[in-house]
Amino acid sequence: MSETDTPQLYLISPPEFDLSDFPPQLAAVLDTREVACVRLALATHDEDRICRAADALREVTHARDVALVIDTHFVLAERLGLDGVHLTDGARSVRKARKALGADAIVGAFCGASRHEGMNAGEAGADYVSFGPVGATSLAGAERAEDEIFGWWSEMIEIPVVAEGALDAEAVARLAPMTDFFGIGQEIWDSADPKAALATLLSAIS
Repeated sequence: MSETDTPQLYLISPPEFDLSDFPPQLAAVLDTREVACVRLALATHDEDRICRAADALREVTHARDVALVIDTHFVLAERLGLDGVHLTDGARSVRKARKALGADAIVGAFCGASRHEGMNAGEAGADYVSFGPVGATSLAGAERAEDEIFGWWSEMIEIPVVAEGALDAEAVARLAPMTDFFGIGQEIWDSADPKAALATLLSAIS
């Protein structure tokens, strides 16, 4: 992307949330900021729980013309009326998800810190590739995605790239010229005031 462009926002749900609390919280953020996409990223494998959460978030996002994708479970995406899927296994499931969901669905792929995996995902038909974490994290075995991978990607590859994981205001300012989207989740949802936390996070580029 060019240095005059501002990356778009891509919000990621908490891994666990209360159905009575999070949807209105999300709505409040969407009503104050332009957001391109929301990802339902529950940690549970309970299908009923996932479906109820998807229904609740779909009401919020689609009323505001914001895309909603689901983490991993592409078999549920079409049934639940979602816009696509975010795959967490790099390029491995991209072709399978694309075949299942069709050409119009969003298929994204998280590729950690691997440029090679990102290229494979793009060649397999991913609409976007995400790299991360971009900052320090307590997640075991999480290799940090360095700035260099975003700089190289933005210069060489046309497929949109998402920077996500352990973002702070400094990382946002640093990566803004090199990424198309910022994937923001726990950075704001762990705060008592997500709208204020998002404003602080984006203060360097807003």
